[in-house]
Order: sequence, then C-alpha cells, then structure tokens
Amino acid sequence: MISFNSRSFKLNLLNLIRQRLESIEIRNPNLAHSLCKIIPARCPFEREVKLFQRTIFRIPPLCKLNPLYEQVVSLRFKCLCYLADECGENITVYC
Repeated sequence: MISFNSRSFKLNLLNLIRQRLESIEIRNPNLAHSLCKIIPARCPFEREVKLFQRTIFRIPPLCKLNPLYEQVVSLRFKCLCYLADECGENITVYC
C-alpha cells in the first residue's frame, strides 16, 4: 500500500504548476495579447470604501496571498516584453 502525505502532495503539485508557468515561452503575438488582457496590471481586489468623500476603510491588495502570484506576474511581464521588443508594438494600453 502506498501512503502519501496530503500536504506533501499539494506542495509538489504547486511546485509543478509553478515550474510550468515559468517555462512558458511567448512566441505568438495573439497569445501575448490574450494573456495581457486576462492578467490584470494591478490587484483587482484592492479597494477604498468611501462615504461622503471620506475613506471609511481600505481593502489591501490580496493577490500576493495567491501562491502563484509571482509566476503569473512574471508571465504577464514576458508577454509585454515580447510585444514591445519582438513585435515592436506599443504596450501602453496594458499598463
């Protein structure tokens, strides 16, 4: 009987996904455009709740709690670099 530690399995799976995301090479402008549209430039969860022009409370960016945050941001950066350097496109629409 094979026994495995559930936590160890999850960490190995997470590391595998990280490696896959880091190994993606961008060579297609359509893919690069699509990924730049899908991956936001800043955390979409960050908010300021205001009442009568006064800030009641602020919700901090929660994206950094995502275990794949660095890899996803890196993938977006690769896409932007590809579009700017290889394709010579203006990437300010994604900033």
